This record gives sequence, structure tokens and C-alpha cells, in this order.
Amino acid sequence: MFESDTPSKQPEVLGWHWLVDFFQCTKLPTDPLVLETIMVTAAKMAGATVVQTCFHKFSPHGLSGVVVIAESHLAVHTWPEHKAMCLDLFSCSDKIKAEIAIDFIAAEIQAGKVDRRTVTRGELIK
Repeated sequence: MFESDTPSKQPEVLGWHWLVDFFQCTKLPTDPLVLETIMVTAAKMAGATVVQTCFHKFSPHGLSGVVVIAESHLAVHTWPEHKAMCLDLFSCSDKIKAEIAIDFIAAEIQAGKVDRRTVTRGELIK
């Protein structure tokens, strides 16, 4: 088979997954309603459509929450004893501006260090 006979294949993906670790957070929320407000605001700033939320406070400390968006979700977990928070933001839409949300969250919790990774999910070949 000659190269000119090879069908053109364009990779597409089902979505993008941002994995973000926040460290040295000096303003980490301890109230689930405060964290929910930050996450919902971040989702809207990124251009997402918020569908539903669920946040929970653990004893003795720590919060977990999910913001379900029409484009997928944001999930967050806090470790106040380590001044740390982890965020997963997944979207099937290339219109979501994840960096806007991440920067907003980092500023709100006053993160001293932010590690970001982006992973493409579900590569499709056409």
C-alpha cells in the first residue's frame, strides 16, 4: 500500500481531564457552603452550565464535593491539615475555559503552589 492509499485518520477525543493539586493554601474553606460557592462560581466563569451540586464535611476535618455540569463535572477534596486541595475537572466540550476556573480557585484559596496536568480521554480515530 502506498502512502497516498492510506486513509486520512483524524484523532478526536471524548473529553479533557484537568488534574490540579493546590498546596500551601492559606484560605482553604472549612465550610462546605463556602467551597460550593467557589466551585460553582469557577464553573460558571469557565463557561460551564451547572446542573447540580453535592458537598460534604468530614469529621474531624476535610471537605469533598462535586459540581455536575452539562459538560461533565468538577470534583474537589480538601486536606486542611496539609493545607492542600485536589481538583478534577472533566469536560467533553472544547469550549470550557479550565484555566480561568483553576486560576480563580487558586486565588480564592490563596494557594502558594499549583500543579496542573491535562489528560485527553477516550481518543477516537475517524
